[in-house]
Amino acid sequence: MSIKALLINGSPRPQGNTYIMLETCAEVLQAANIETEIMQVGGRNIKGCTACGYCRKHQDGKCSISDDFTECFAKIREADIVVTGSPVYFGSATPETMAFLDRAGYVGRPLGYFSRKIGGPLSVARRAGQNFTYAQLMYWYMINEFIVPGSSYWNVGFGREIGDVNSDEEGIKTVRRFAENLVWLSEKLNA
Repeated sequence: MSIKALLINGSPRPQGNTYIMLETCAEVLQAANIETEIMQVGGRNIKGCTACGYCRKHQDGKCSISDDFTECFAKIREADIVVTGSPVYFGSATPETMAFLDRAGYVGRPLGYFSRKIGGPLSVARRAGQNFTYAQLMYWYMINEFIVPGSSYWNVGFGREIGDVNSDEEGIKTVRRFAENLVWLSEKLNA
């Protein structure tokens, strides 16, 4: 069975510190022959939910808003492993990250699209806010019935300028261990 992993980059900096953390995770997954894609969500045209109720009434896996959500949602539906990374913006995840996750949850949750998938969040900041952002993203995973493995610490990194997160040895080590646990869990669930 082929396992697919989707790593969501919520940073508007496509090659920034969040990407570096996601790439670290991707390297471990790819070494285990898991098909891996990093999808750029930050900076894309993804509007917030308007609470129009379309997804609740129709339950067809579609959203009434016409933007980049549809393309991104198709990828998250196909994935077995989903990891979401966001930098910290004023103490929380980026607007694009939450717009995508909120809509994905509203559209996919009633249909059980995410039930028993595996994955988890990671966050990166210059100085503070990682834990809140990590928890904010974790709420989404929990309400959507994901199975989330732990690591040696929370999946958070420190860095401001692009590449600074590479100096956060504990953060990189933690994300590697998280990815190893994703591989281990996927092997156990697919044995």
